[in-house]
Amino acid sequence: MRLRRLLLALGAFLLIFGCANGEELNGGQVGETENGTSQDEPKTSDPNDEQLGDTEETTKEESEEEKKEEEKAKDEKEEPKFATPKEAANEIVTAFSEMDMEKVASFVHPTKGVRFSPYAYVYVEDDVVLTAEQIKGAMSDDTVYTWGVFDGKGNPIEKTFAEYYERFIYDEDFANAEQVAVDERLGHGNTIDNTGEVYPEATVVEYHFSGFDPDFVGMDWRSLRLVLEKEDEQWYLVGVVHDEWTI
Repeated sequence: MRLRRLLLALGAFLLIFGCANGEELNGGQVGETENGTSQDEPKTSDPNDEQLGDTEETTKEESEEEKKEEEKAKDEKEEPKFATPKEAANEIVTAFSEMDMEKVASFVHPTKGVRFSPYAYVYVEDDVVLTAEQIKGAMSDDTVYTWGVFDGKGNPIEKTFAEYYERFIYDEDFANAEQVAVDERLGHGNTIDNTGEVYPEATVVEYHFSGFDPDFVGMDWRSLRLVLEKEDEQWYLVGVVHDEWTI
């Protein structure tokens, strides 16, 4: 009986001792997990790695932008130049017919601009000269210019560019003119044509209609002369001369 009690007491002691050791072991594992030594704990990202990634992305974007700019400059440089003044003039008169002032502006001489003369005689000091930048927005420009004087009346021609365009640039469909000539005058009136004196190095392309109403016996003829100068293998527009029968 005593032996049995002794064995029971020993077994109880071993059971209590074993439970105590198990709790201590589990507690140690929990502590290790809380201290961040567990192998299963996910790693945190390094801020330096994120900055490096952002820098690489920015560099890549800048490189792509530079490549686009280089390709754009290359395309502009390789833009075909017109071999003859007539080819260039045909592009310009078509642009006028379509009121494509951006296209017209691309032909305007970069330093001289383009001078507008309502009749055959070119007044160097008085005729309006516009730059390429002004030509781009000319149709919507409310500025009133004095372009010269009306033939016969002597009244000043005071108009916006859009109004002047309707009367002294594209008053007829010159893109489909009856006749076209290079350095040859087609329209003849009473006004002296001094284009050759004012533009001695230029080529003049004339778009001409001999008349519209038979009752006028040709006195209602119209001409548009585009004056071009060649520079650096490119033809530039330096003058737009309108002409018609005058008193």
